Amino acid sequence: MILSQNALPLPHVFGEPQLHTDGDVLAVAFAPDGSLWSVEEPGVLRNWSVVNGTQNSWQSLSEFETLWAFSRDGRVLASGSNDLAFWDVTSGQILTAFPQNTWVTALGFAPDSGFIATGHDDGAVRYWDAAGHVLLHEFRLHRRPISAVAISHDGKVVAAACEDKIINLWDLASGKHLGSMKGHTDRIPALVWHPGGEMLISAGWDTSARIWNVKNLESELILNYHATQVTALALSADGVLLASADSAPVVHIWDFVHRKLLHQIRGLEGEIRCLALARDGRTLALGGERIIHLWDPITGKALAGVGPRGQAQARLAVSPDGSRLATNGGGTAARVWNLASHQVVCRLPDEAGVHGLAFSPDGKLIAGAAETHVRLWDASTGQIRSDLYGPEEQTTAVAFSRDGQILASASNSGTGVWIWRVADGEPVLLIPDALDGCTIQSVAFHPDGRRLAVGGIDWLATGGSSGAICLWDVVERCEVATFAVGATCVAFHPSGSRLASASPDQSLCVWDVEEKTLLSEWAAHDNAITALCFSPDGQVLASGGEDRSIRLWTADGEELSVFEVDSQINALAFSPDGQYLFSANANTTCYQVRVKDLLTK
Repeated sequence: MILSQNALPLPHVFGEPQLHTDGDVLAVAFAPDGSLWSVEEPGVLRNWSVVNGTQNSWQSLSEFETLWAFSRDGRVLASGSNDLAFWDVTSGQILTAFPQNTWVTALGFAPDSGFIATGHDDGAVRYWDAAGHVLLHEFRLHRRPISAVAISHDGKVVAAACEDKIINLWDLASGKHLGSMKGHTDRIPALVWHPGGEMLISAGWDTSARIWNVKNLESELILNYHATQVTALALSADGVLLASADSAPVVHIWDFVHRKLLHQIRGLEGEIRCLALARDGRTLALGGERIIHLWDPITGKALAGVGPRGQAQARLAVSPDGSRLATNGGGTAARVWNLASHQVVCRLPDEAGVHGLAFSPDGKLIAGAAETHVRLWDASTGQIRSDLYGPEEQTTAVAFSRDGQILASASNSGTGVWIWRVADGEPVLLIPDALDGCTIQSVAFHPDGRRLAVGGIDWLATGGSSGAICLWDVVERCEVATFAVGATCVAFHPSGSRLASASPDQSLCVWDVEEKTLLSEWAAHDNAITALCFSPDGQVLASGGEDRSIRLWTADGEELSVFEVDSQINALAFSPDGQYLFSANANTTCYQVRVKDLLTK
């Protein structure tokens, strides 16, 4: 029985998204009001403040398209697959859609956003009156898929690049072929027209960007400062500035008029998929792997979105007395917050980022899963108390026993579990293959302090079991139970009588710990489940996942409520008094929401 299915009650937000997204950014565009639009995998549209990098709004459009393009005025968004669809960016509503005979591989808007050119995997280029679903022209010279299309600023000429590394031009009024341009020796992923209409710029995987004279079909200049594949282009509205990104990743800023390199933006992480220059030419947006960067192209100074892209999963921990919250900001900035004042109490320094967090039962220590070690901080001051070295893999999960005397750590890229003595930081037990070859996703101590649940996945499994959950007695140093079901996360009931686990098939399982039997199993989410926790009284089981939802259940699988949020959920925790639920989100924020509001809204 679903009691509610709606937006999350207004939460308190710790931290800011700061241009972080759930998926890789596929397209960016500046709106007429100066804000920034982005669309990411899988089809999430967001609007951002350029001033401070905070999110203004978001809409989930479609999970099926992977090709997106904004109109030049930033008001319309097109998506291509085996359909061609158009979306109003302000409302997120679909405007129109119609099927295509062959798969769409490239999109390019005309100055009037009611018209668009599409490239296809059969080599065809088509020009559409979108509102009327009318095919105005079809151009067929290429035999291989089209990799990029662009329409000139006056709307008269379309340029199309093919996987054969040739660029062709057509007159859109008459349909006449105007010529071909050859020179690139590898794939051409992007094309952009100069406002004057006489020059076209192309990006090539052959490490060059080329400036073409479309009158004589010759290459005027080769911009070959790039060391790797050129992946994206952007030109300012006045044609003065050109930005080109490569897979290094480095973004080059050019004075297009004087053909001179102005800046190189370095220190970025991950591939830059798309670029956009603001209408005044003072802001450059870089869309990459789960982050957007904003730069001033004139000065070469960073404006927002600088820093790691937060590939570490967002994590949190609530202190035993409920007064403090530790968050890792998606691995970029671990902090401790005072929950009464909502202010940062201290920061938890670690040069390489933090991948997991846990408070000791007495609240005096915070354990962090760091890049190459486990780190212990003083929870009050943030001072480093000790570093625990041993595992070769990056540590991603940590858990204290109930008495706080031992600490378990594991890695989602490894198969071993380390047990540490907290008093002196010495390892007291290594379980080298805790799950018989499965990589470890989650660890949790039983309330008795001696049994440890280890859940993981066999990523190479082609049939049968998807992984396993094992219970280990860390005192007797032996395995006491195995459940042959993969688990992305595990959580003990406060009584210790039950263990909840999330399966790779998006279902939830509840196990009888003593009898070692499955009590119940039910379909829970529409995508991977990434977070699981029981309320302190054991009456409510909370789950969160990549489907951007938080769901509350009884321990028997009755759904109490489901709420949509604006980001994927990476971790959940109840406050010790059970009044609040906290979520660590993929956009690097943390939400605090009253449980009563979740159950009664």
